[in-house]
Amino acid sequence: MAPFTHFDPSLGFYDAGDPYVVDRHVRAMKYGHFKAATYSWWGRGSQTDQRLSQHLTIGARRNFGFAIYYELEGYADPSVDEIRADLEYIRERYAPSPGYLKAGGRFVVFVYGDADDGAACEVAGRWRQANEGIGAYVVLRTFRGSLACAAQPDSWHSYSAHRYEFDLGAHAYTISPGFYFAKDSRPARKRNLRTWTRSVRRMTRSPAQFHYVISFNEWGEGTAVESASEWSSRSGYGAYLDVLHAVPERAP
Repeated sequence: MAPFTHFDPSLGFYDAGDPYVVDRHVRAMKYGHFKAATYSWWGRGSQTDQRLSQHLTIGARRNFGFAIYYELEGYADPSVDEIRADLEYIRERYAPSPGYLKAGGRFVVFVYGDADDGAACEVAGRWRQANEGIGAYVVLRTFRGSLACAAQPDSWHSYSAHRYEFDLGAHAYTISPGFYFAKDSRPARKRNLRTWTRSVRRMTRSPAQFHYVISFNEWGEGTAVESASEWSSRSGYGAYLDVLHAVPERAP
């Protein structure tokens, strides 16, 4: 299915590895008061691995951060040794960049997770063990009962694009403009700028560590806030980023 989206990006159907596009994206996110973005990473040697250095270089130039979003946990159960090897690789290859997101001086790694992870706290235990001596700031995807696990990561986040908002207390406040998967005939969550504006204001008032927007440009799931012909605006950044721009940025 091509294009794999119901929408039409204002930049056209671009190459996400084009440095001009990456720079445009960073400038657009900064316009919306984004301080950093998660970067979908599919492991050593993948295409996303090959492109990350370029993103970090551009991010550093623009005073913007990127943090790896570790996708593999969502589709398999990597062993402790595999996770440790990946964390060591990230620490040595990417973390030294001023464009890599840090928390308390530690490099941040967000981790995706599948629905089955809720059956036990084993995933949190694996990551806790793998990270011993590495020093990554690990932010796992939450699941039912996750906050009661004996092993806890440094923080949690939700990836719940089917909801307009998800309040995870002190950890994260997540918002999404809607959800319209490319293969679906109708949206699971319709877009509404008024609803989006309320969500943005509530997120900004939240004391949570992470204010998390799903997403900047996940076009296949129809959650993008990047400018598209369907919500273009006079600013050139699109109506959804205009709302984020207009709401005062939370003090650090």
